[in-house]
Amino acid sequence: MAGRFITLEGIDGAGKSSHLEALAAHLGSRGTEVVCTREPGGTALAEELRRLVLHLPMDAMTEALLVFAARRDHLRLVIEPALARGATVLCDRFTDATFAYQGAGRGFDADVLARLERWVHGELQPDLTIWFDLDPALAQVRLAEARKADRFEAQDLAFFERVRAGYAARRAANPARFATIDAAADRDVVWQQVLAALKAHRW
Repeated sequence: MAGRFITLEGIDGAGKSSHLEALAAHLGSRGTEVVCTREPGGTALAEELRRLVLHLPMDAMTEALLVFAARRDHLRLVIEPALARGATVLCDRFTDATFAYQGAGRGFDADVLARLERWVHGELQPDLTIWFDLDPALAQVRLAEARKADRFEAQDLAFFERVRAGYAARRAANPARFATIDAAADRDVVWQQVLAALKAHRW
């Protein structure tokens, strides 16, 4: 793959989505084709599966299978073609989120998730994962002020503490891929941390 694959990760309320557009503009100003997308989502099928996952009750296995089904369609129709033509793909969440939310948060078997990961995207991994790390208690305050919660955002504090730990475990297993952002900082400070992550990769 000739392009660059950058993912933005973090618990709900960490502010990653609000920095994705700024990052896209920054990279685009350098003449780079930038494709912005999200997970679950990014295609008509994946967006429909996203709606089901966010709003209908289901067990952890069903949730994980739907997320990976959405990811397969997303990879096939959006991510892989964009990377093949040399574009930079910015994705709001990817497989790290599945290990954090369905694995650590829901308690679903990490070995099964790893097997699904290999089946769905083989050796393909992000070139850089920007993790917006935030105390779950602060994230809940932010969410309460922002919008009505979906079935993930409505989970209790203990759930998000497990999710945060899940992200930390993914970072520990892949330290070279992760850039950790202090998402509790002021917006401008967070943005400077994002730019520093790019600079560290000579982008």
